[in-house]
Amino acid sequence: VQLQASGGGEVQAGGSLRLSCAASGRTESMAFMGWFRQAPGKEREFVVQIRWSDGSTYYADSVKGRFTASRDNAKNTVYLQMNSLKPEDTAVYFCAAGSSGTYTYWGQGTLVTVSS
Repeated sequence: VQLQASGGGEVQAGGSLRLSCAASGRTESMAFMGWFRQAPGKEREFVVQIRWSDGSTYYADSVKGRFTASRDNAKNTVYLQMNSLKPEDTAVYFCAAGSSGTYTYWGQGTLVTVSS
């Protein structure tokens, strides 16, 4: 499975961005996809997981109510709509996919910069 993330950029605090992650290859092996982020000097952290079969989601508390994940099965793509962005959301965002409780496949990161 190959994952291609896109949509990062620079935005002012309070603004919005939408990230996309397109999957290709053996996508039938994916049970869920997720977004993670890594801020400068910090460890990578979980943002959201979305189940491929029914679109159910699980969010980190830090983004709950501001970020929304969705998927388009026909396009093998997941999206992350990020609203009310804060400077602390600045990070490289990664998409990942996996099954059986493990993220096996990782895409390259896309940088999100939120200025105050």
